[in-house]
Amino acid sequence: MDETATKTGATRAVSLPVLTAMVVGSMVGAGVFSLPRNFAQATGVLGAVVAWAIAGVGMLMLAFVFQTLAVRKPDLNAGVYAYAKEGFGQYPGFFSAFGYWASACVGNVTYWVLIKSTLGLVVPAFGEGATIAAVVISTAGVWAFHFVILRGVREAAKINQIVTVAKLIPILLFVVIVAVALRADVFGANLWGGAGDSAGTLFDQIRATMLVTVFVFLGVEGASVYSRYARKRSDVGRATVLGFLAVLALFASVSLLSYGVLPKGDLAGLRQPSMGGVLESVVGAWGAGLIGVGLIVSVLGAYLAWTLMAAEVLFVAAKDDDMPAFLTRENDRNTPVAALVMTSALITAVLFITLFSDDAFTFTLELTSALSLIPYLLAAGYALRLTLSGETYDAEPGGRGKDLAVAALATFYTAFLIVAAGLKFLLLSCIVYAPGTILFVLTRRERGLRPFSRPELLLFAVVTAGAVLGIAGLVTGRITI
Repeated sequence: MDETATKTGATRAVSLPVLTAMVVGSMVGAGVFSLPRNFAQATGVLGAVVAWAIAGVGMLMLAFVFQTLAVRKPDLNAGVYAYAKEGFGQYPGFFSAFGYWASACVGNVTYWVLIKSTLGLVVPAFGEGATIAAVVISTAGVWAFHFVILRGVREAAKINQIVTVAKLIPILLFVVIVAVALRADVFGANLWGGAGDSAGTLFDQIRATMLVTVFVFLGVEGASVYSRYARKRSDVGRATVLGFLAVLALFASVSLLSYGVLPKGDLAGLRQPSMGGVLESVVGAWGAGLIGVGLIVSVLGAYLAWTLMAAEVLFVAAKDDDMPAFLTRENDRNTPVAALVMTSALITAVLFITLFSDDAFTFTLELTSALSLIPYLLAAGYALRLTLSGETYDAEPGGRGKDLAVAALATFYTAFLIVAAGLKFLLLSCIVYAPGTILFVLTRRERGLRPFSRPELLLFAVVTAGAVLGIAGLVTGRITI
């Protein structure tokens, strides 16, 4: 057997259980530690059950979309944005890449807010993660990680795998302890979420949880990345379903069981990470300490991996002539220097913006989710377009009907999420997208092309108008963060 064959055999040596564990590890992040408070602020038990059911079906359809596209369009390997570019043109493709990068950066801010909120229990100056002291220390942390990565930490994802146990053990202990301590009378009192035992406001409650569910499932598209590791190709689909269902069960358990320990009002008033407050109410102070340690170890490992991933999004897009050429610059350790600087700079800017937020964690969580919706919607729309046109199905027509149903559901779900997010986050997203268009214009000029086609110019005008309205809303106080 030659060397190539040996390597291929080694690469495809991952079994179904290990592949499933990889899928679980990629989705379980910091968001789960905040679920009790975030859900209690929005809804009760019934609303939470319906919300998880909708999110479960919708996100699973989205995961299948990425699987299908990976198989049908194996040449589009430049990231999620490649699907938007192929399906809808250069400017939407840029939007997808830029939005995906910005979403990762804002998501990293939630890590620092959670860490400082956790440490705020012993260092009051940190408050709930958005005080001046917390922001200054967090900024120092951002740039400390920046210089660590510059030294050549290219295997940050491996570090994240190492700390997976650190985040799963506290979460599983939480589920077991809270399940034993659950009180039926408290659970029943939280059934309707204070809606007067009426289904009239249930839809509004469910809608209010949608961005939270998106946040905790961010990275679901990463499951398709593991295809090359599978011992059998069919294991990829099984691992996606098994891993996703395991994570869904874990997340739903954390949020639902918490309703059986504390009244909804008390849950909504907990400081983040709210899992610590719930466990503390059952077992005492060591419960909050356990969750806090698990969160900090988990978040620091995940932060390193996601920072490098965010820089890679810009770097790969620049390599494909979809971002300015300066973003392809690397140092002698093959680290994308310019892309990493932009990433750390945006994280720092958003950290300082949290100083003006009433609830910094919720704000950054929801903005992260809102920014990710455009890339997801465009990818789902491209999958729908492929199935409707029949492209790539000439030689292999089998499964087209199933793929059409999956793509249609994923497209509807992501469009529904944008509506559920509301005008506020759509306008805030425009504030991010509009100035980012400068990078698109620079890229087009480097290639000697006109900045915009007529449809693209119209899209730019709409986004700019949204940004202006968003800024006006912030100035007048009609939009709050």
